[in-house]
Amino acid sequence: MTKIIAFESSADETSVAIVEDGHIVLSNAVATQINSHQRFGGIVPEVASRHHIEWITRVLDDALDAAQVRPEDLDGVAVTYGPGLVGSLLVGLMGAKTFALAHDLPIIPVNHLAGHIAAANFNVPIIYPALALMVSGGHTELVLMTSENNFAVLGETRDDAAGESFDKVGRLLKLPYPAGKTIDEMAHRGQATIKFPTAMAHEDNYDFSFSGLKSAVINYVHHAEQKGETVDHNNLATSFQNAVVDALIGRTRKALKDYDVKSFVLAGGVAANTQLRDELDVLLSQFPKTTFIPVPREYTGDNAAMIGAAGYWNFKQHIFAGLDLNTNPGLDFELLNK
Repeated sequence: MTKIIAFESSADETSVAIVEDGHIVLSNAVATQINSHQRFGGIVPEVASRHHIEWITRVLDDALDAAQVRPEDLDGVAVTYGPGLVGSLLVGLMGAKTFALAHDLPIIPVNHLAGHIAAANFNVPIIYPALALMVSGGHTELVLMTSENNFAVLGETRDDAAGESFDKVGRLLKLPYPAGKTIDEMAHRGQATIKFPTAMAHEDNYDFSFSGLKSAVINYVHHAEQKGETVDHNNLATSFQNAVVDALIGRTRKALKDYDVKSFVLAGGVAANTQLRDELDVLLSQFPKTTFIPVPREYTGDNAAMIGAAGYWNFKQHIFAGLDLNTNPGLDFELLNK
């Protein structure tokens, strides 16, 4: 049994977890900063870094206590080194390095995006080849995995990520940050009375675009205000969310038709969206040879457990780093050469 302690601090969650064999979560301590950033409508990097410094040792102690694991029981230290906010990443990286040095453990560098996908193993094991839809505040990508720990991007967003568009529309409607969960709840109370555009729907690729949709929503609200009309926010939320989900479903359907895969993973913060999960469930019923594996809702947001899952992949492949490991804020998967 391989036990890995993992550190995650790429954005506004400080988290330390202990994961066994890549799929058993022994502990997952998370300190969120949502309340600190809500008044700004988004993450303030300097504020986030300061909170990570305050919380890193506390969540470390919590994770060890909850798992009832001693440092000598561990086999490695996994840590997110990118992508993310450079100041935030540095706090987790230094915490992981310090712990590894103090207890003579190997450092395992982990791509944050790989962590989101690896968290599907907390549901059922990923079967390869696999296709993953990574949907978060900073990324929207369709990723092909021909084997474990092997990633190639089929398509990605040309501008705003899906989660980013939720937060921008949320600010327009004066909703609390992050807005995704609130818009999802509102959408279930409204009607799709507005037809918003689905960008790139007919293009022969797997890319996404949400900037035009965001602008269409803003223009609709501003136009209504100028005419003195009242906008039903629930109907707006329903219409907006339908457009986002339609775009995600459309590109996913194309990829599933073009690639013969054994499993399909839904990952990232937006993977918690109820409508997206339900419509993907319907879509995957049309591909009976492909198993639908959504990441469990409790692991869709940023957390260290997912970093421990991806760290296990690297551990098995002897992918380690030295104390000179640095952050890579713009880290991403490689594009598939077509």
